Amino acid sequence: MAGRLAPVRGALAAGVVAAGAVATGALTARTARRMAAPRQQRATPVRAVDLAGGTIRFGATPESLLPGRYSFWFAEGRGHARIGPVIGIDGDGVLRELQGVDAGDLTAAREGRFNGWMWLSPDAFGLPFRSERMQTTQGAVPAWIVPAGEEPVEDDRIAAEHPGADVRRPVRWAVLVHGRASVRQEALRAVPVLVAAGWSVLLPAYRGDGEVPAGTAARYAVTDAEWVDVESAILHALDEGATEVVLVGWSSGASIVLATAHRSRVREVIRGIVLDSPVLDGAEALLARGADVPEPLRRGALSLLTSPFGRLVGSRGLDVDPSVSADPADLDVPVLVLQSEDDGVAPPEVAHRFAAARPDLVRLVTFEGARHTRLWNRDPERWEGAVTAWLSADLPALDRVSAPEPASARTAGPSRRAEGRRASRARPAL
Repeated sequence: MAGRLAPVRGALAAGVVAAGAVATGALTARTARRMAAPRQQRATPVRAVDLAGGTIRFGATPESLLPGRYSFWFAEGRGHARIGPVIGIDGDGVLRELQGVDAGDLTAAREGRFNGWMWLSPDAFGLPFRSERMQTTQGAVPAWIVPAGEEPVEDDRIAAEHPGADVRRPVRWAVLVHGRASVRQEALRAVPVLVAAGWSVLLPAYRGDGEVPAGTAARYAVTDAEWVDVESAILHALDEGATEVVLVGWSSGASIVLATAHRSRVREVIRGIVLDSPVLDGAEALLARGADVPEPLRRGALSLLTSPFGRLVGSRGLDVDPSVSADPADLDVPVLVLQSEDDGVAPPEVAHRFAAARPDLVRLVTFEGARHTRLWNRDPERWEGAVTAWLSADLPALDRVSAPEPASARTAGPSRRAEGRRASRARPAL
């Protein structure tokens, strides 16, 4: 009898194992699909709009409660408004400043979504700028140029001390690289402080962002493709007279500028790199999207996404390249990293490791409560103070800005924080 039952028990055990494998495989596939799809922000309800009084009342959502200044998109993305700080919170929702409406009828809006762009065009700053077509290997692509007005004039002091030497002051340009699933408007927040510091600004489109001709490499590939377009932007700046270039990248744009600095034929003109919310490790960024599931399941999902079967669970739509991992050993120019400690897209611990590996070149400035790529929005004075001090090599000022904020400053009202910052902020080196 026992002999006859043994095959049955074996079959049952095999069935249990097979069922477990199927269940695990299904969970892994579901986790992989979730990791492949970027997080979707839910809509924020609009309760009331007072155009004359310059206020707007929202329903309470995580986005409407965030301190700072933001873009608000409504009418299915056709309308755009600029939203200022929180004025008050009560049972009816969240009252905020309304700083302007750039498109659409906000009074008819019932809901919309926040993001960090803030402005739609350089003309918002009242500065002279040009819209141009910049040549790349993909063909001509649109770009904005905001000149700082700096020319290669002679430095009289150096001329007196070194007769016959080339005494022209350097012509400085900053190339701004937006993140994936975004466009040039994302980078506009950095324009005023860079121009004030004497850097002309170039904001180029690049392959895959919807503004560039399709070509053969239109799909995002991060280090294998987009960096070539950034190199084209550097070449364009050189043609305009630039002698020094700083690269500034947001999110996955950080990976692109790091690749450019490492691989470009003209990398010798790159003097530094600024990284805002950098995706320094694509695999870690994907794993962070499954933070609430067990580690083995996340790792299995990552392996599935990077396998030949990944296309079945959405790998072709990834906005993060899991093969990208920035190597601090590749650095040979100074780097400023601006990172929020609650970034749910680019894990902050990766930025901390990156900075710790190269203390000779990397400076890390952390923010609280800014999330991903909204550091300027959360605290523009601190963001601009860090960039200004770093560009001018004002180490005492950078030390002050880099110091973690005391709890009292983080919880103070926006106007009180701004007043304190204005009093201690380093002046730009013009």
